Amino acid sequence: MILRRAGRRFFARHPLQLVFAVIGVALGVAVVIGIDLANSSAARAFRLSADALSGAATHRVIGGPQGLKEDSYRRLRVEGGIAQSAPVVEGYVTLPAAPGLTLRIFGVDPLAEGPFRTYTPSLEAGGDFTALMVDPGSALLLDTTAGRLGLSPGQTFTVEVSGVLVPLTLVGRVSAPDDLSRRALEQLIIVDIATAQETLGMLGRLSHIDLILPEGPVGTARAERIRALLPPDAALVSAAARAEVMAQMTRAFQFNLSALSLLALVVGMFLIYNTLAFSVLQRRGLFGTLRTLGVDRRQILGLILGEALLIGLAGTLLGLLLGIALGQGLLHLVTRTISDLYFVLEVRHLEITAWSLFKGTALGLGASLAAALVPAVEAARTVPRQILLRSTVESARRRLAPRLALLGALLMGCGAVVLALPGKSLPLSFLALFAVIAGYALAVPGIMPILLRLVQMPLGRLGGVLGKMAARNINASLSRTGVATAALVVAVSATIGIGLMIGSFRLSVEHWLATYLQADIYVTTPSQTFAAGRTPLDAELVEALSGAPGVVLATRARHLLLEGEEGATELFAAEIPPAAQAGYEFRDGDPRRIWQEFAAAPAVLVSEPLAFHRDLRRGDTLRLRTDRGPVDFPVVGIYRDYGSDQGRVTLAWDTFNQYWDLGGVDALGLYLAPGRDADALAEDLRELAAARQAVVIYSNRSLREASMATFDRTFAITAVLRLLVIVVAFVGILNALMAMQIERSREMAVLRANGLTPRQLRRLITAETGLIGLLAGLLSLPLGLVQALVLIHVINRRSFGWTMQTFIAPEIFLQALLLALVAALLAGLYPAWRMARTSPALALREE
Repeated sequence: MILRRAGRRFFARHPLQLVFAVIGVALGVAVVIGIDLANSSAARAFRLSADALSGAATHRVIGGPQGLKEDSYRRLRVEGGIAQSAPVVEGYVTLPAAPGLTLRIFGVDPLAEGPFRTYTPSLEAGGDFTALMVDPGSALLLDTTAGRLGLSPGQTFTVEVSGVLVPLTLVGRVSAPDDLSRRALEQLIIVDIATAQETLGMLGRLSHIDLILPEGPVGTARAERIRALLPPDAALVSAAARAEVMAQMTRAFQFNLSALSLLALVVGMFLIYNTLAFSVLQRRGLFGTLRTLGVDRRQILGLILGEALLIGLAGTLLGLLLGIALGQGLLHLVTRTISDLYFVLEVRHLEITAWSLFKGTALGLGASLAAALVPAVEAARTVPRQILLRSTVESARRRLAPRLALLGALLMGCGAVVLALPGKSLPLSFLALFAVIAGYALAVPGIMPILLRLVQMPLGRLGGVLGKMAARNINASLSRTGVATAALVVAVSATIGIGLMIGSFRLSVEHWLATYLQADIYVTTPSQTFAAGRTPLDAELVEALSGAPGVVLATRARHLLLEGEEGATELFAAEIPPAAQAGYEFRDGDPRRIWQEFAAAPAVLVSEPLAFHRDLRRGDTLRLRTDRGPVDFPVVGIYRDYGSDQGRVTLAWDTFNQYWDLGGVDALGLYLAPGRDADALAEDLRELAAARQAVVIYSNRSLREASMATFDRTFAITAVLRLLVIVVAFVGILNALMAMQIERSREMAVLRANGLTPRQLRRLITAETGLIGLLAGLLSLPLGLVQALVLIHVINRRSFGWTMQTFIAPEIFLQALLLALVAALLAGLYPAWRMARTSPALALREE
C-alpha cells in the first residue's frame, strides 16, 4: 500500500512524464493497429468476394488470355455428362454517374446456377429468372448497392467498359442473408451470360466454368475425363488453390507495411524505458530509504513493473481507439494500392476483429513490460547504500557502456550475416534488420563520450564556459542522456531509411521509364484496371493512326493475362524495333546475342520479378499454355522491369501469332519524324480517333508523368508511415528531455545560487538539448543509410524481385539532421523556461 501510494504521488507531481509516456505507447500501438486493421480488412474483403463468387465450386476450367470458347461448356455438359457445371463471364465496369466506383459484371446461366450460388437467380426464381433470360440488358444489384445508387427496379443505368457506354436495366434486387454476404456482394452486377458477353465484348467466349467435383477416386477420375475433353488452351484448376495464389499476390506488400509500422512501436518502447528509467533515477532516494526500512527487492521490482503495466494499459487502450480511426483512413490507401498493382478491390468497411485488437493489446503491454524490465531490475538489484549515491549510477553506466557496445556489435554482426545469406524469408529479413537497429542503439551510449570529447573544444570557442559545460553535463549524465539519444537515433534513422528507399525506388522507376519508353506516342484502349487484358483497337483505326502524317514507324503490341494454378502470368507480345531494344536492361548476358537468340527461334524474355518468383535463369525454359497446347519456351534474357511486381513475359510478335489465334492489337507505339511535336500530334490523333473508338493517347512525356503519378499513389501509405514515425519520435524526445532536465532541478539550483542568471540557464539547457539533437542526428545517418540499403537490396528484393539502384539524396540526410535538432530544441523549451523561473531556494528545498 505504501509503495503504491508513493508511486501515485510521484506521477501526480510529474504528470507530463506520465502523459507523454501514455501518448508514446498509444501512438506506437495506433500505427500497428491501423495498418493491421487496414490489411486484414482488405484481405477479408478479398476472401469474402472470392468465396461468394466461387460459391460451392471446387474446381474451375480456365482458358487462354481471351477465356474459353462457348463450345467447351457444351462439350462438358453433353459429351462429358458433367451436370454440376456452370459458365461464368465476368469483368470490371465503371459507373459514369458514380465517379471512382468500380463494379464487377458477373454473368451467369440461371439454368445451371442452382447448386453453386444461393444469391444468383435459378429456375425457381420466378420473375428475376424470366427477366434475365428474356430481356436484353437486364441486371440485378444487391439491395444496399441499389439503394446507395438511388436505383429502383425498372430504372436504367449506364456502365462504361473500355470507353464504351452500355445501358443496363435493373430488374430486381438481391438480398444478402447476413452482413458478411452483403459486404461480399455489394460490388456485383449480376446479369445473364449473353448480357455479360455483349457488355464486356466477349461474344462467344466465357471467362471460366465452375465445377463441383466429389472428393476421392471418383472425383479424380472425373477430373481426368474433363481434362480429356478440354481444348489445348484450357486447364482444370482447383478453385481454392487459385484463390490462395491471388491472395498471396498482396501478402508481401501487406507484410512490409506491418513490419514498417513496428518501427513506431519500437520508438514507443524507448518512451516507456525513458519514463521509467527517469522515474527510478528521480526516486533513488525514496527507494534507498524504503530498502533501509525493510522493503525487499521483489517489492521494488513489482512496483516498477506494475507502473509500466498501468502505463502500457492506458496507452494501449488509447492506441486501440486511435488505431481504429487511423485504420479507417489507411484503408483507402491500402485498397487503392492493391487496385493499382494487383486487382480491383473495393472495401467500404473497416473490419474490426478481436484478433487484431488482441494483437495490439499484447504488443502494447508486452512492449511496455519489456521496456521497463531493465530499470526495474537495476532498481531492485542495487543495495541501499549505493541507491542513495547518485555517482554509483554514472559509474555503473560507464562501466556498462563498453559491454553494451560489444553486445550491440555482436547483434549487428548477427543481423548482417542473416541478411547476407541467400533466401526469400521476409520475417527473417525484418528480424535481422531489427537486430541491426537494436545493436546500434545499444552502442550509442558508448559512442557518445568519444563524440563529446571531439566537440567540447569547438563548443568552448563558440559558447565559452557555457558551451564547455553543456558538453561536460551531457557526458556526466550519460545514464540519462544516452538512452534519450539512442531513442532519437532509432526514430530519425527510420525516417532516413524509408525516405532513401522511396527516393531510390522513384529514381529507379524514372530511369527505367526514360530508357524503356522509346516511342514518341503511345496509343491504347481505356481500362478499369492497370492489369493486362484490354479491348483491342479497331483495325481501321490502327491503319489510320499508323499512316498519320509525321509517323515514320508504328509498332504493334498486345497485353494479355494467362491464368494458371501458379497465378496469372502477364504476356506482352510486341514488335520491338532496334530503337526499342536499347531500352531493355538485361541482368546478365550480351544484349546483342540475346536479341539474336530472341529473333532466331521462338523464345521469351522474362522480367526480374517473374524470374525471382519462378526461380528462372537465362537458359531455363518457361512453360506457357498456348492455343496449340503447353509449350516450353527457352528464356534467353532477364530484363529489369518495374511495371509489375508479379512479372511479365515478353514474346516477339511473330512468335505470339504462331502460338495464339487472338488477332488484333491493344497498343501502338508511334515513332515520329525528326522535329515533330509529340504533344501536338497526340492531340491531332485524339481528334482522328474520337469518332471511331474510345482510346487513350499519350506522348512519351505524358505517359511517364502518368506512370510516376501512379507510383506516388502507390507509396503514399509508406510516406504516411514515415510521417507517423516522425510524430512518435518527437513525442519521445520531448518526454525524455523534459524528464532529464526536471530531474536535474537541484543541479540547476546550485548553479543559480552560484551566480548563473536565468538567461544563462536557458542558454545552457538549450545548448545541452541542441547538442543531444545534433549528436542524435549525426549518429542516425549511418544507421539510416544501413536501413535504406537493407530495404532496397534485401527486403524489396525478397518481397518483389526488383533490383534497384541506390540514390543517396543529400536532402534526406539534411532533413534528418534538422529533424533531430529541431525536435531536441523544441523539447528543451519548456524545461529551460521552467528551470529559469524556479527559485533556487525552492528547488533546493524540494530536493
